[in-house]
Amino acid sequence: MPAKKALLSDDALQLVARRFAVLGEPMRLRLLRALIEGEKSVGALAAETEGTQANVSRHLQTLAEAGLVGRRKEGLQVFYSIADPSIFDLCELVCGSLNQQTRARARIFA
Repeated sequence: MPAKKALLSDDALQLVARRFAVLGEPMRLRLLRALIEGEKSVGALAAETEGTQANVSRHLQTLAEAGLVGRRKEGLQVFYSIADPSIFDLCELVCGSLNQQTRARARIFA
C-alpha cells in the first residue's frame, strides 16, 4: 500500500486550482510548447501559434501572472521565456496518463 500523502489545506487547494485553470486554455498550452525551444518575441509567438498579437499578449500576461513565463523588454519588443520549467514535467505526466488511457480504450475496441 502506498504511503499516505499529506493533505493540502484549503488555501493550498485554491492555489492548485488556479494553476490548473491557467493551464486549462489550449492557446496557453500552445504558447508554452512554443517556448520549449527558448525565448521568443510576442510577434514570433503570434505567428507560430496562429493567434492575433492582442490575444497572444493577453494569454502571455496570464501565464506571467501565474509565474510560468518571464518577460523581458528590449526596445519596443517584448520577449517571453519559460520561468518555471517544472511545468513540462506536469505536462509529460498528464500526456503520459492520457496516452495510457487512449491505448487501453483502443484495446477494448480492437
